[in-house]
Order: sequence, then structure tokens, then C-alpha cells
Amino acid sequence: MHRRSFIQTSALTLGALTIAQQKIFSAFFQQAWKITMLTDSIGIFTEKGGTIAFLLSKKGIVVVDAQFPDTAPHLIDELKKKSEKPFSLLINTHHHFDHTAGNIAFKGIVQHVLAHENSLKNQKNVAVANKSEDKQLYPDQTYTDTWCQKFGKEKICLYYYGAGHTNGDSVIHFEHANIVHMGDLMFNRRHPFVDRGAGANIKNWMEVLNKTVNKFDSKTKFIFGHAGDGYNVTGTADDLKKFGDYLDAVLKFTESEIKAGKTKEEFLKNTALPGASEWKGDGISRPLTAAWEELTAK
Repeated sequence: MHRRSFIQTSALTLGALTIAQQKIFSAFFQQAWKITMLTDSIGIFTEKGGTIAFLLSKKGIVVVDAQFPDTAPHLIDELKKKSEKPFSLLINTHHHFDHTAGNIAFKGIVQHVLAHENSLKNQKNVAVANKSEDKQLYPDQTYTDTWCQKFGKEKICLYYYGAGHTNGDSVIHFEHANIVHMGDLMFNRRHPFVDRGAGANIKNWMEVLNKTVNKFDSKTKFIFGHAGDGYNVTGTADDLKKFGDYLDAVLKFTESEIKAGKTKEEFLKNTALPGASEWKGDGISRPLTAAWEELTAK
């Protein structure tokens, strides 16, 4: 399947992709793995799927997101070279398979898996629908609004600000380092996947970004779930503001097209988004479809 065809197909889900689509999605993200240290103890891992973050503490290793079963072992092997400490905690920013399918590689070696309670529900629903329950390592710990715990000198806090990319996305703060992992609440100059079947809401997503910007400061470094070609998976609050402006442009453009009498089929032929020139390339049908459904829902 060509990349454009895949992206158009991936937008049409009910909270998850089919197993066949997952295989295509995995190939779409294929690249060589890389570790980048942001501080002496915190780094990011990229290969395919969502950006992974990790903490090397005297208490143990903490990992945020797990990508795929074939990439997570690369991370695990490298972290074992960097630390003799046990894997204390695996955190999932949300349930999508490019962030949680690799959980299974941590089975038997990580003490706990943590996610928002809605993320766990979504992961279970997807696994049941796809008959892939045997391939899951589910979170054994969940939270509702806020969760905090110290790991050596570092303190990690998780915050839930409501529905955005899904209804179970966590904002994860490494307080001492002042680094925040946004998961898929942040697509840096890349058209996002909006999982309406798992409770996504574009309007509220903008509020989630606003709350996040207001919560942290100008020195906070942010880690993004995904980035467009030529853009980084780390950045600043300015990037969050620009992504919020992009989501606003999506809703306003969609509303104007609906008022102009366009049909959904006519509307989805758009290949560019007025007011968001930095967002280019394939994938625009994903947010446009979600915005149309959100604005026309009864």
C-alpha cells in the first residue's frame, strides 16, 4: 500500500486500527533506532512509533511508552548497558499500539505499568476487538487526575486534563529536570491522528494544551509523540501554542466549509489548511474527518 493510501485508511477507525493496518502503520514508522540524552539521567529513544523517554535513577529505571515488540528490546538492551538497576516503572502516555504494543517486551522485568484509567480501558477494548489479548501487558496501576512519585533525585508527576487525542492521554512531568513528555497530545508540524472512537475531542484538546502551557514555565523542555519530516520530537511551549493554533484552524476551516454547504466528500478533497502553512504533506484527512464529525455530531 502506498503511504498516501495508508494514511487515508488509518483515519477510518473506531478507536483502533485493525491488525492489518497495524502492520502497515509499523512499516510506515520504520527507521534506525537512536538514543539522545537530554540530561545525565533522562533521555529519549526513537525508532518507529511514539517517542520513548526514560529515567536512569538510583532507585531504578523508568520508561515512558514502549513502541513495538520488535523495537522495545533494542531500548531494553541499551538501558541495561547504562544501568544495573531494575526496571521500576513503565508508563503509557495512552493506549495506541505504537506506544503500548512493546509493553509485552517488559513482561517479567518491570515492576509496574502505569497509565490513566481510560487508557487501560481503551487498551483492553482494542485487544478484545483484535483478539490480541495474549500480546498485551496491561497497566497494573492507574490514576484519575494526578499521580506523583519520587525516583531518587527525580520526581515524576502525571496529569490528566481531559479528552484530547484520546480520552486517556497523560502529561508526564520530570520535575527536577523540568522535562514534560506530551505523548500524542503533541504532533510537531505533522497532521495528527484524532481517535474519536476513543473519546478524542479537538476543541477540548486545545484546552488541554492551554492548561499544559500554563502549568509549566518558559524553561520547560517538551517531548513530543511524533514530528513531521525535518522537525524535532523535542521543543518548547511555543510549539504547543502553535499546535493549538493549528487545531483551532482545523475547526474554523471545517466550520466555514460546512456553512458554505460543502458535502463531507467535497470537504475531504482539501489538501491544505488555511492558517497552518507549517503543516504540510499527507495525513490532512485525519484531522479534517475528525473535525467534521465533531462539528456535525448530534
